[in-house]
Amino acid sequence: MGRWEPGAGNRLRDAALALYLERGFEQTMVADIAERAGVTARTFFRHFADKREVLFDGSSELEERSVAALEAAPATASALDAVAAALDAVAGMIGGDREFARTRQTVIMANAELRERELIKLASMSAVLADRLRRRGIGDTEASLATETGIAVFRVAYERWINATEDRDLRDVIRETLAQLRALTAVG
Repeated sequence: MGRWEPGAGNRLRDAALALYLERGFEQTMVADIAERAGVTARTFFRHFADKREVLFDGSSELEERSVAALEAAPATASALDAVAAALDAVAGMIGGDREFARTRQTVIMANAELRERELIKLASMSAVLADRLRRRGIGDTEASLATETGIAVFRVAYERWINATEDRDLRDVIRETLAQLRALTAVG
């Protein structure tokens, strides 16, 4: 049981989320997660560095995909349109399992340390995307405004998506939220 086990990552994720909801994040130990998943603690650590990583696994891939999408945006795209392309890539990666997203968000919102980690993840993504916009020739202020605005749009859209009663695509909710922002800030 101590070796790499196919499917163990998903079992560990599901076990961890169930335990976080039942007991709370702080009261759940790695050994509890491993036992619930039917694996050893050693197997847990082959999949995740610590119990927080169950919730944040894939953050670096998320950042990489968002950067790739931003860089693939046409050179003529506005800063905000390039950020929208990055958000579309993020939605494509995380938007496939709304129940997991809801559970994950419930666990994160119940723990100050996890809320801080989520904010750090989003701030890091914003900083990286702003840097990439600057490399495209976008000025500092415009790059920062576009990425911070994009992160705000993402956060609002994500909340709308996980709380929606109807089945919606996260990409569509992000696009709608961005359109609402543009209407709100339209000069006229």
